[in-house]
Amino acid sequence: MPNDRVAVVGDKNAISAFKALGADVFGIKSSSEAHDTIKKLAREYSVIFVTEDIAESEEELLNRYKARPYPVVIAIPTAAGSNGYGMAQIAKNVEKAIGSSIVLEDD
Repeated sequence: MPNDRVAVVGDKNAISAFKALGADVFGIKSSSEAHDTIKKLAREYSVIFVTEDIAESEEELLNRYKARPYPVVIAIPTAAGSNGYGMAQIAKNVEKAIGSSIVLEDD
């Protein structure tokens, strides 16, 4: 299913700028709406950006897609800023891929 379609899921204020970049944006108001939207988008999009708050609440669902080549699901900060969840997931994936952590910890 590789295609060039990109979706962004999250609070409308946090994701509206992605529309200018050509991504399809999906404003979410509840956790159940996020769950249903992500499941639907996973069948149609190659890349799905999800705000960190939704990624945390839907972690079980998103873990299902990690074993598949598509869609690639990437956590992004909310309009309020990052809570560190997205970077932690990237660090975990890099460590899994190369067998060692390359992310430096802040003291």
